[in-house]
Amino acid sequence: MAPTTKQPSAGSSALLTALEGDHWIESLRDGTRVLVRPLRKSDRSMEEAFIRNLSAEARRYRFLGDFKEPSKELIDQLMHVDYVHDMAFVALAHDDGHLREVGISRYSASADGKQCECAVTVADDWRHRGLAVLLMHHLIDMARKHKFTRMFSIDDAGNEPMHELANFLGFKRESHPEDPKTVVYSLPL
Repeated sequence: MAPTTKQPSAGSSALLTALEGDHWIESLRDGTRVLVRPLRKSDRSMEEAFIRNLSAEARRYRFLGDFKEPSKELIDQLMHVDYVHDMAFVALAHDDGHLREVGISRYSASADGKQCECAVTVADDWRHRGLAVLLMHHLIDMARKHKFTRMFSIDDAGNEPMHELANFLGFKRESHPEDPKTVVYSLPL
């Protein structure tokens, strides 16, 4: 299920200005440090490279489908973040002298505006360091600030890493009523 895209509200430009100044230098479980901040339009090429470099399994789990190259339309959709109805936090690290996207968490408001669908993805070589938990904490905090009442994620039933993460974060798991191959994780906010 693709999150619904909303048009930016009049107050979103002021919120964007406030968010652009927000960033955190965070230490992961292994002591590695990452920069976490809101996704910016200027991050487009990093986001595209991030998706392209994911393993086939990671892409399938994140997008519930298979593809080799992300389409322009997919990148356009992912880069649309109005900081009110849609939010994305990117984790960046230095890699051979270049800043590289190593993880991202995002949500998008559902049609009722009270719930938000979320997703988190971590680069294959950055897994098992606590980055997904860190990114989700920032996302959950922001969803609470925006008064969402529930956060949910629709995932492949066989995605064991997501099951472990969701369980750790307190999400409840239910079978998807329309698709037995997927599950819905839900967190009251």
